[in-house]
Amino acid sequence: MNKEQGVQMLKAVKIMAIVRGVEEKHIRQVADALLRGGIPVMEITLNTPGALSMIERLQEELGEQMFIGAGTVLDLEDARRAFDAGASYLVTPNLDEAVIDYACKRGLPIFPGAMTPTEIVRAYKAGATAVKVFPNASLGYNYMKELMGPLNHIPMMAVGGVQEDNIRDYMKLGCYGVGIGGSLINLKEIAAGNFDWIRDKAARLVERSVE
Repeated sequence: MNKEQGVQMLKAVKIMAIVRGVEEKHIRQVADALLRGGIPVMEITLNTPGALSMIERLQEELGEQMFIGAGTVLDLEDARRAFDAGASYLVTPNLDEAVIDYACKRGLPIFPGAMTPTEIVRAYKAGATAVKVFPNASLGYNYMKELMGPLNHIPMMAVGGVQEDNIRDYMKLGCYGVGIGGSLINLKEIAAGNFDWIRDKAARLVERSVE
């Protein structure tokens, strides 16, 4: 899947699944469950054991159906390793302009993390596809709403704290998208082999996001 197709896929569904701590033996079933639930965009965080091999495998097996990226990209070395593994985009929890520059030069969409207005503007000017407002679970909806006043020209993603009962609020606010981790990628259900739980949760999130 090329960059334009992937970005359009994210713009359409507006939900990025954050896969952290999933065992490699379960990754294909998790990906299939997300896909069946209507969320074809997923990032595998680099602090997940085996993340690079999982990204490489999923690109080979599902690369035409899913937009698969690397998350928790902390620095340039992480960015290089993710790119070499075939990540289609990069997500960071922090603002590192060298990482943004690296991604832009290689045609990779880049979603850097930022918290303050100053960081958000810097990330956007550096070339961010959209800025990941993080940690949204602590900052909350009202913080995002205030940011969208003076900075509504900057595409922003809310990451953390987005649930079924508030996802529509973020969509109505005009967010570029949202990132959802543990409440969707439930490690307990995965360990129990209950992948339909993820499928059903994904489907509900998609449904609530457009109500």
